Amino acid sequence: MLLATDLDGTFLGGSMEDRLRLYRLIKQEKDIQLVFVTGRGLESVIPLLNDPLIPRPNYIISDVGATVVNGFTLESIEPLQGEIEAKWPSLYDIRQEVLDIANVVYQEVPQQRRCSFYYDEDVDLEQIKEIADKFDCDMITSVDQYLDILPKDVNKGSTLRSLVATLGISDEEVLVAGDTLNDLSLYQVGFKGVVVGAAEQSLLDRTADLSHVYHAVEKGAGGILESMDRFEVFKKHYPKARGKNSISVNKKTNQLVMVYHRLPFEQEIVNGKAIRIAPKSPNGIIPSLLGLFEKGRSGLWIGEEVLQDDTPNIPNQLIDEERFPNLVASTISLPKKDIDQFYRVFSKEAFWPTIFSFVDKAKFNHSDWEHYLKINRLFAERIARDADQDALVWIHEYNLWMVPAYLKTLRPDLKIGFFHHTSFPAADIFNIIPWRKEIIGSLLLCDFISFHIPRYVENFVDVLRSHTPFKVVKKINAAKQFLTYSCALGVDQMTKIIEVDGRQVRLGAQPVGVNIDKIKRILNKPEVKKKIASVKSSKEELGRKTILSVERLDYVKGPLEKILAFGEFLAEYPEFREKVELVNICTPPSQGMSIYDDIRDEVNRAVGEINGKYATMDWVPIQYFYRALPFEEVVTLYGSSDIAWITPLRDGLNLVAKEYMAVQGFLKSDGALVLSEFAGASVELPYAILTNPYDMKSMKEGLLKALLMPEDERRVRVNRLYDQVTYYDIHYWGRDFVRELEKAVAR
Repeated sequence: MLLATDLDGTFLGGSMEDRLRLYRLIKQEKDIQLVFVTGRGLESVIPLLNDPLIPRPNYIISDVGATVVNGFTLESIEPLQGEIEAKWPSLYDIRQEVLDIANVVYQEVPQQRRCSFYYDEDVDLEQIKEIADKFDCDMITSVDQYLDILPKDVNKGSTLRSLVATLGISDEEVLVAGDTLNDLSLYQVGFKGVVVGAAEQSLLDRTADLSHVYHAVEKGAGGILESMDRFEVFKKHYPKARGKNSISVNKKTNQLVMVYHRLPFEQEIVNGKAIRIAPKSPNGIIPSLLGLFEKGRSGLWIGEEVLQDDTPNIPNQLIDEERFPNLVASTISLPKKDIDQFYRVFSKEAFWPTIFSFVDKAKFNHSDWEHYLKINRLFAERIARDADQDALVWIHEYNLWMVPAYLKTLRPDLKIGFFHHTSFPAADIFNIIPWRKEIIGSLLLCDFISFHIPRYVENFVDVLRSHTPFKVVKKINAAKQFLTYSCALGVDQMTKIIEVDGRQVRLGAQPVGVNIDKIKRILNKPEVKKKIASVKSSKEELGRKTILSVERLDYVKGPLEKILAFGEFLAEYPEFREKVELVNICTPPSQGMSIYDDIRDEVNRAVGEINGKYATMDWVPIQYFYRALPFEEVVTLYGSSDIAWITPLRDGLNLVAKEYMAVQGFLKSDGALVLSEFAGASVELPYAILTNPYDMKSMKEGLLKALLMPEDERRVRVNRLYDQVTYYDIHYWGRDFVRELEKAVAR
């Protein structure tokens, strides 16, 4: 079989799933030859040859038939190319006469073997045809916009006919495909053909009476596959195109587009070259999101990575063809300085402190805002370019707040969901942001907006009240999943649907869960079991309890307040000296974030002072680790610690608290959780000991309560909390968000 296909709208068109099915078929079937037949110049086809998703064509016919080359060597096919060249008149004479006609513009593209123009509806095409006839040329138009002058009888169809004859291929083995009027000649030379779905009406009309041409329903690549099932001679290939991982045609779902500043892989330099490896983050969010694509769902993951000078940019690639056969990563490569300015400087200095109500630390720079808009626009343009029709778009996090504003204009067909991985502040805090109106306006273009907990939903609704009139369409009780009283972040009801400017927006509270499966796999390892048992045995011999704190170095996590509270605890309760130890794991911030230097130095001083004051030859009160530990080591610490002391001043959620309870519950242990009232997870975990990190007395009393709590009470609390975190796990979160977005779309 020889497939001769147009590119834009045809071979490169249709859904991502259909494109991947067709591309795999061509790569796997050695008896299928591929010919690109395009109006593009060869220069604009060459980048496609470096795309790992797209099969390499055996031959390329470009410039609307005026150029024909070998797809692997890019050498001209002779004598075909020479015969075409001999027919060319003077391009400069043609161009001069055509440009004397009003409303005709020369195409500013490489035109080695073409003479191409743009035109509008007011142009007299008969006049241009007369010029073409004068030079013994043909005039070809497309989509009422593009116009080409070519030598007489030089077109896509005639060049393909000559190529097929040169190769000695039977006409019966050729299938042609196109979607615009400049593909017409492909169907006029006698080959079987398909006009793909959503083709130009003029092409449909001109091929309507041709018995060897099939008009497909499916767009682009899907139309080509559809025609293979239609024509008996090509039918043998079609079952292979379906593939074991394909979704049934009758069960197709909307493509799901993940938009995250992080990619599902990371860069690592090996022997001076950048390679892509699995992400090192232990929190399970990326594996969970990937899990949504395991059953063959069509997907696109758009994220950023640092542009490497010595590494070619690969914008599109399959992430894991075996596990996620229809998931493609679309990479936005940016210079490191752009990423630093966008994420590590502006987002962390302007939005991060505001989101967590540390307004005294917020710095608003208008030139940085313009750069932020530029990056958000890049994300929106990439989504608009690559997403399927009617795709579901899931945008993550505050550093992409403005993507919906650009995207809705570019692609109104897309359905947009937005999830905030951080907290969302009260109206009087959020409204200090100079660009608050633009941000809110962008978010209101989403179909579904989600947060961790109901309090953040209501904060968002309060912000709306200061910006725009809206109607509350539906409210729901928060008590099904969340605490509604006796805690700082509780609310009894949550706004579910609002109406703004005649359109409804769905709201949600969906706290991220932990990766229970991963935790269980680690805890079932013999070496991990042995390590936990050994540590516990050693502590029992010493009569000592371990208090565990795991957090990223960040002022919002309250690392200094915790250290100072522990120092006061040892001073006030000397009986616990040498009986308790605080193991404090403090993960350094991303490289280049100088805003955390002061808090790092203060924590170091405080740890040194307390250890210097209370340590003995056999006991160090605080074991302080300023580094990221492998997740397996962290899980081991969860299993061997008696108390988790998690006391951020503010936290959108806090997965550490949930992970600790998951480990304790799986091991049927009796660890206690002391948790800040201002962590989002506090309204999910009713059996935790809640504490106020702004109040030293509360911090010390919470720790004391955990140390003195009877064993049977601790076990009851562990069991209840384990039920909670295993039911609302990371997979529940991912599936629940998609369900809610689909509900918003189905209205």
